[in-house]
Amino acid sequence: MNVLNKLALLQEASAFDMEDSPQLLRPTPGSKERSYHIDGVTIPVTRASLPNGNTIPLLKTMLSNRCDRNCHYCAFHAERKAPRYSFQPEELADVFMRFYELKIAKGLFLSTGIAGGSVQAESRMLEVLEILRIKKQFKGYIHIKIMPGAEREQIHQAMLLADRVSINLEAPNAARLKTIAPNKDFERELFTRLVWIDDIRRTESPEKAWKGQWPSSTTQFVVGPAHETDLELLSLAERLFLDFHFSRTYFMAFRPLPDTPLSEHPAENPLRQLRLYQSSFLMRDYGFRFEELPFTDNGSLPLHEDPKVAAARSMFANGPVSINRAPREVLLRIPGIGPRSAARILRERRHGRIRDVSSLRKMGVSITRAAPFVEFNGSRPSFQLPLPFSTSSLEQEKCPQTTAGTSSLLTG
Repeated sequence: MNVLNKLALLQEASAFDMEDSPQLLRPTPGSKERSYHIDGVTIPVTRASLPNGNTIPLLKTMLSNRCDRNCHYCAFHAERKAPRYSFQPEELADVFMRFYELKIAKGLFLSTGIAGGSVQAESRMLEVLEILRIKKQFKGYIHIKIMPGAEREQIHQAMLLADRVSINLEAPNAARLKTIAPNKDFERELFTRLVWIDDIRRTESPEKAWKGQWPSSTTQFVVGPAHETDLELLSLAERLFLDFHFSRTYFMAFRPLPDTPLSEHPAENPLRQLRLYQSSFLMRDYGFRFEELPFTDNGSLPLHEDPKVAAARSMFANGPVSINRAPREVLLRIPGIGPRSAARILRERRHGRIRDVSSLRKMGVSITRAAPFVEFNGSRPSFQLPLPFSTSSLEQEKCPQTTAGTSSLLTG
């Protein structure tokens, strides 16, 4: 098979991995920002978010879509009848460098199916990295997957060569995972690898890493088919942020695929995926604890409104907050105020009182969102909405087209 045709097919396979995806909500797996037509083949390139917040054109692909596992939700379920393709490590490195030299892609996202066992699958991906970094002297961005059951030395080698490493937990605990991936051991194959990643980062010098620093780390959850609660997912996400220093937790709303054990299971509401992202950003960037999030009695987030607004209704039920006296941690809990605008408010208060909404607007505050929850010197903004207020003005925020690597949904 022509190498470009093979790349296109394995790129389509990689679309089911949400990590480094350009949008929080996508109508179909595999939507990309731009496609290139080369020798009659269409090759999509993702505009991906880097750990530092910048973006680059990223080639996302799998080394192979052959897999020995039988994860019930997965397009590569071992018993599923589907065409299977594989690159040789040198072959994939060569085709990526072709795109890099043409200035089409500046980074690589690399995953694979687990064919021949986890150790062998990881070894083949590491061979690609070694060819790129050592033989071809590639200095750009690489994100590599850690396979369930990979050896510690393999993880160490990946961390020496990559900008980002990730291992998909898929579910928040062993019981939930067992229902959708019966051949995976949550603690032994997955969570232990997260511990190893953090242990390497904490105890070993990154001096020999290619940039002189350890890569960032992320994970992904499949949302819906294991019947997990939002509380389960976000309590684990908080632990990953605080204890394991994760950069992101990704959430993939389940969509059934034909010829898989979950083909008749209903698709998950994509709004749930969005609310999970928003809530994870609140914990990662705004200092929220998961206990502060607006869970219902059954452990779900409300779908009908932004979780920051829902949380603020409870936090500020006794009345609005003084914009001139609230500490940073309270400012960050006001809808419409993000880390940057909170810093500007604190700087401005050192020079005098903030007296009106126009001053807040100049600091980047979303006045529509903040107005119900703030007051100036004992008086509320003249156009302030009553508490509780209609959420119709917030409906436009439910399906934003935004970069997954930022918390721009929550700048208020």
